[in-house]
Amino acid sequence: MNKEQFWEVIAQARDRAITPHDSEAIAREATSLLAARPVEEIITAEEVLWDLMVESYTNPLWAAAYIVNDGCSDDGFDYFRGWLIAQGREVFERVVADPDALAKLPVVQGAAAAGSDLDGEGMLVIAWNAHITAAGDRLPPDTLTICYPQLDPAWNFDFSDSDEMARRLPRLAALFLE
Repeated sequence: MNKEQFWEVIAQARDRAITPHDSEAIAREATSLLAARPVEEIITAEEVLWDLMVESYTNPLWAAAYIVNDGCSDDGFDYFRGWLIAQGREVFERVVADPDALAKLPVVQGAAAAGSDLDGEGMLVIAWNAHITAAGDRLPPDTLTICYPQLDPAWNFDFSDSDEMARRLPRLAALFLE
């Protein structure tokens, strides 16, 4: 499975989910779709998923997640990026390129109004769960190696500094911090 095919699975899962912004429903559907594929494709889907996690491992996006979720630990950032993957390729690519673009998404505006977090922990185990369903066992232990890039030192500041966040992510700050 390549990146294009992976995004196709996510699009199909979004189409099948009753609520297309519910990352847990999308994770269940994606797991089901992957479990119907050959085991080799499930394993490569795991690789693609974590390549996207690496691609989205930036501190501007982490800062955005911090604003949106009113704080963001290491695990919380993983779960946020899982949520972002569940939103589909177009949203993922747009937001990774410009994290402040999150403020334009209706689901993010709704989260701001409701005070709810954006979390997609279930997305991180779609291939794992699909492999268990399809093969009756866990993914092989040597399936992948994750090597995160260095974070941008220009973004090495205290994310709880609302003035700095407003300067760097003005649309999100206006939505969540005011």
